[in-house]
Amino acid sequence: MDVMERIKKQVEGNPILLYMKGTPDFPQCGFSGKSIQVLGACGVECATVNILEDPEIRANLKHYSQWPTFPQLFVNGELVGGSDILIEMFESGELQPLLEAAAKKTNES
Repeated sequence: MDVMERIKKQVEGNPILLYMKGTPDFPQCGFSGKSIQVLGACGVECATVNILEDPEIRANLKHYSQWPTFPQLFVNGELVGGSDILIEMFESGELQPLLEAAAKKTNES
């Protein structure tokens, strides 16, 4: 399976997926750390992929998503954005309902 197929499978197979530098317990950059904090504050489960452990994903995710920076949050197969967008959406009250709907959809499956 080529890397673009692997990325597509990850994105489509996880209702809430964060590509990040490091892990939720040990983020390797401030932006990834902020994203994990925001997602944690929303109280929903999310899958994560540590792009530092997979150079192919790190190099090709930008092409898949057409988004140049990390982290990247996907919800229901769609790119939401990076940490700045997540923070803005959280502060405006838009993020939690989006995540809760995705988590609910998963639980109903």
